[in-house]
Amino acid sequence: MRERVLIVGVSKPGSVAEEKELMKELSLLVESAGGEVVSSAVQNRRNLDPATVVGMGKLQELKELIERVNAELIVLNLALTGGQKRNLERFLGVRVIDRVELIMDIFAQHARTKEAKLQVMWAQLSYRLSRLRGMGSEMSRLGGGIGTRGPGEQKLEVDRRAIRRRLSHISKELKEIECRRDLQRKNRSKFGNPMVSLVGYTNSGKSTLLAALSRADVYVADKLFSTLDPLTRRVYVGEGRYILLSDTVGFIRRLPPNLISAFKATLEELRYADLLLEVIDASVEDVEEYMDAVEKVLKELDLLDKERWIVFNKIDLLDGETVRNLVSRYPGSIAISALKGYNLDVLKGKLLKQFFLSHIGGMMFEHTEHDRV
Repeated sequence: MRERVLIVGVSKPGSVAEEKELMKELSLLVESAGGEVVSSAVQNRRNLDPATVVGMGKLQELKELIERVNAELIVLNLALTGGQKRNLERFLGVRVIDRVELIMDIFAQHARTKEAKLQVMWAQLSYRLSRLRGMGSEMSRLGGGIGTRGPGEQKLEVDRRAIRRRLSHISKELKEIECRRDLQRKNRSKFGNPMVSLVGYTNSGKSTLLAALSRADVYVADKLFSTLDPLTRRVYVGEGRYILLSDTVGFIRRLPPNLISAFKATLEELRYADLLLEVIDASVEDVEEYMDAVEKVLKELDLLDKERWIVFNKIDLLDGETVRNLVSRYPGSIAISALKGYNLDVLKGKLLKQFFLSHIGGMMFEHTEHDRV
């Protein structure tokens, strides 16, 4: 049985349209976490109530709505303080989590390797540490439902000192894993294969593209944040040449800072790439908003100066004129369908030319490995 979830948003003047899109995204996040959205509510408010976020009148409406739709969980589309969460739960009589906890829960479900589990654990504990004050009985809750799962899931009758000790231990383990990854990276560089990394909004089709280009077994799912661990595969681009193509965690609007910090070591892979392929789902509304979200995360990682190609994916869901108009707005971009295989040869050809061939005076020259070094 899936948990019955009521999602709640708060929009400020001038941000109603943005909040509407974020609420759609919140609904997808709840579904990815295994919940069922039974209703939604949005309050227009200039300033958040410091105690309960929404006003007393809206709280009463929510309480009546909870009884009417038999909701078991409330998810707010913003970050809550420990006191706000406690006050909301006391008034509404059901569990309350925020957008950050929801995203962390999805990460916890999709963490498969030791590193990913440690990173999620670090993010969860650091988030809870900052909200210990006012949590009350929340700290003794056992895992059971969205927002309570995770590799670090334990009975949390712990104080700040205990959590800090665990965070310190996890940081040391992650540092050891990071050192091993540095060694692997150095070993890969000995072969002289160019390194290309996929970046983009979660569920834009990065894993599907990696699987299509490498023809290797890659986990692909139509869910948000289905890939957390960095995955690198060798890809043949023609003329006997290969590149290394890597994929890692996808981005999202308002990606929790705790998760960016926790996965910073994983995202460091992008820093060593010779080229970034920004994969964009061309079938979504307001493509530019999704591109802006990717841009913001890349800025936080100080990667805006890295060479980047825009790759519009899922063109099989669009008509030809829409695709042509989209590509014309972004000169140099490439339109593909990783699922159907459309234009993958074009992409490979551009990669071959980028790293191994050049045109000078109308003549084509081939780069040798010595020339590249």
